[in-house]
Amino acid sequence: MRSDIAWSTAEAIGVHGYDLCHDLMGEVNFGDMAFLEVTGRLPDANESRLFNALLVTLVEHGIVPSTLAARMTYAGAPEAMQAAVAAGLLGLGSVFVGSTEGSARMLAAALPADQVGNNGTSDSSLPELAQAIVQSHRAQKKIIPGLGHPIHKPVDPRTLRLFAIAQQTGFHGRYVALMQCVAEAAGAAYGKPLPVNATGAIGALCCEMGLSWKVSSGLGVMARAVGLVGHVLEEATQPMAMELWHRTEDEATEHSRGTLRRKDA
Repeated sequence: MRSDIAWSTAEAIGVHGYDLCHDLMGEVNFGDMAFLEVTGRLPDANESRLFNALLVTLVEHGIVPSTLAARMTYAGAPEAMQAAVAAGLLGLGSVFVGSTEGSARMLAAALPADQVGNNGTSDSSLPELAQAIVQSHRAQKKIIPGLGHPIHKPVDPRTLRLFAIAQQTGFHGRYVALMQCVAEAAGAAYGKPLPVNATGAIGALCCEMGLSWKVSSGLGVMARAVGLVGHVLEEATQPMAMELWHRTEDEATEHSRGTLRRKDA
């Protein structure tokens, strides 16, 4: 068995070749430490700025299913914050946050890394690739990941900001262009605007940074865990879970009250 991530002795802890106490603690930020963990190296300045922006994007989105799950679990087990945070993380998937992985995987399959270069796929072929992606998803009756949002219309403000940072840091390339082409092709096919949402943008930018699509969902887990801790702490001082429980029970069962069947009836 072997792991190259970290080791420890009585005097030191090594992480990917760095001394935790002297090289990392107080020297790198949380996002850069996350980058080191998933890539085995520290980021340069541009990578650091964009990677941290990706993480910050996914930390918080208000009272959504994952935060509700965390708050409800905390109401039942206030002695175990880790259980509440875990409950929230278990709700991340293809609909919430996890669509980052879907979009990254979709783009990586359509545009393999060895085709992104001077001798690879040309910009003029990206609309054709996008059409093929849309047609494939429609034929299989699958949702195209990374497009549209129930709240942010007609554009997702997070996407605009992420793509602006990508421009500034040199990571606005063919994956971003392909994702935008997919949005245009999908909008035309479905007859309604389907702009790139935050998870679609992050999926594209993970590809631009050379990160595996397998990493992208992990970024959501890292980031949302931070937000869930905040919601659990707020639940402790400004609780809403118990009221949500009672209101849901009252409203959901109101129509069936007094309708119990008896064996002797």
